[in-house]
Amino acid sequence: MNEFIEVPKAKELLKGLAISPKNTQVTLSQALGRFTASPVLAPMNVPSFDNSGMDGYAFSWEDLGESRKLAQVVQAGANPDFNLEKGAAVRIFTGAPIPKGADTVVQQEWVDVVGDTVFFELAKLTQGMNVRKAGSQCQEGELILNSGTLITPGTIGLLASLGIEQVGVFDAPKVSVILTGDEILEIGQTLQPGQIYNANGPALMAYLSQLGIDKVEVLKVRDEKSEVSRVIGEALESSGIVLLTGGISVGDYDFVKGSLEENGVQQLFYKVKQKPGKPIFAGIKGEKLVFALPGNPASVLTCFIQYVKPCLLRLLGNPNAWTSPVYYPIAADFNKKAPLTFFLKAKLENNRAVVLPAQESFNLLSFGEADGILEIPEMQEHLEEGSLVAFYPW
Repeated sequence: MNEFIEVPKAKELLKGLAISPKNTQVTLSQALGRFTASPVLAPMNVPSFDNSGMDGYAFSWEDLGESRKLAQVVQAGANPDFNLEKGAAVRIFTGAPIPKGADTVVQQEWVDVVGDTVFFELAKLTQGMNVRKAGSQCQEGELILNSGTLITPGTIGLLASLGIEQVGVFDAPKVSVILTGDEILEIGQTLQPGQIYNANGPALMAYLSQLGIDKVEVLKVRDEKSEVSRVIGEALESSGIVLLTGGISVGDYDFVKGSLEENGVQQLFYKVKQKPGKPIFAGIKGEKLVFALPGNPASVLTCFIQYVKPCLLRLLGNPNAWTSPVYYPIAADFNKKAPLTFFLKAKLENNRAVVLPAQESFNLLSFGEADGILEIPEMQEHLEEGSLVAFYPW
């Protein structure tokens, strides 16, 4: 396959993959933020009984007159096993079952109680008011959630109201993150000349966690060809997604591309006409996805947002994984000469996209205030203030 493809072409190749999300059952406490893998039907009527929507007095509309004798009290959670006598009313509370023989509830603010008699004005009332009928929310067998529905706190409340303990969702894939580079040192260790701290690992772990992916293994590999090939092979055995950082360029110690080929990974594309992050590799082995990202942290996050994140969202069942970005007016004129797509660290101010300083691929300083990344298309050399630009939030 030709090298240096355009950004839209790279995305089209990934969109066209036959990715098959996996299904699993989880408890409600584990379901937040996941997407339903199949339609959910109501296993019961809700409410399961006629109940009062107000604190007030329940009576039969067919009885004559604007007064009723107060008979009993029915609280929420009670099980009234009596028939309401003609001309009687019961004191009732919100959520309490409507006793047999009653069909209307007048709220307590609209009555006068004198001794054991309740007085009200029929002209203000309608038959059946303030009675929540059985099945008025949903009936047994009714569709309550479509496949691909995001499970929110409200969704969990709905499922719990139906007594549903578990729900089928799209399973989060297991991800292996392979960090290359002998110069990489873990936080807490003392840097020696020529060494840098590991920023890519924590950044990717944070992003994966934000997406709800918790099955992640992080592997550090030495810059030795046999070791790189071995670790890639083990990751392909254990994970559905393999992410590598560094070692994908053409230097003497860049062994990733050759090692991927040795392990039977089929190349989708290698090198994209963009800045930062030109040396990015995407490939497949069976249904497993492999992304070899550059080593510089800004390039890693740019490539993750543009290519890896949508694929992960698709595997998580998100129907909008590849939706269009949000567009904002750019806050100032912008010029570029290189025929590349630019991805720039940016923040939003007054509903405008501000290009931040420190755009070099090694420089993370702007990430301290960036809200996301904006895109300048490959063939666009000049943007005037106020021109709309695509913006990808974190």
